[in-house]
Amino acid sequence: MSARNPGFAHRFFPGESDATLLLLHGTGGSEDDLVPLGQQLAPKAAILSPRGKVSEYGAARFFRRLAEGVFDHEDLVFRTHELAEFIEAASDEYGFDLGRLVAVGYSNGANIAGSLMLLHPGLLRAAVLFRAMVPFEPEEVPDLSGMPVFLAAGRRDQMIPPQNTQRLVEILTEAGADLDVRWRDTGHGLTYEEVAEAKEWLSRELAKLS
Repeated sequence: MSARNPGFAHRFFPGESDATLLLLHGTGGSEDDLVPLGQQLAPKAAILSPRGKVSEYGAARFFRRLAEGVFDHEDLVFRTHELAEFIEAASDEYGFDLGRLVAVGYSNGANIAGSLMLLHPGLLRAAVLFRAMVPFEPEEVPDLSGMPVFLAAGRRDQMIPPQNTQRLVEILTEAGADLDVRWRDTGHGLTYEEVAEAKEWLSRELAKLS
């Protein structure tokens, strides 16, 4: 990475297509955690997978929280801008097309993906959000007109109240995103069915980019 890059530990795997997946892990994950998922969702896509720089009792996260479900807003904004700078520098370094960048985030990773969408509209071409919460209430809703977003949520998620995810759906809908929301009677963990649905959805969306 260049000297101006904020320096995330990360993995990059070149792909056979023009698309690149930005993989954003959950709390306690690493740059390796979601690579198998990314390869399953889009086998031909390149992969950029950074590790969150915040440590919560040794568990890597993308931003600080004050308590379960209570985010440190100042740190979230700072870390979101920092991640956006890293993504742009990585695009220069590895030569991938930012116009074909799709975020795939789980839990904490899905939350910072949502923050990227709100603070840096246009940086991501599409997003797959597993177990996402409202990162923050935007003072002004950005223009995400037509941006494809797949959002998978569990009605029995012990970490995310359904109304919180529903509020995120409302914010993204107001912003003009093209949402595909899938609710299941599951908890915080992912199911094979959801991954299969996300793969099918992503395959259609990536075909539109080619």
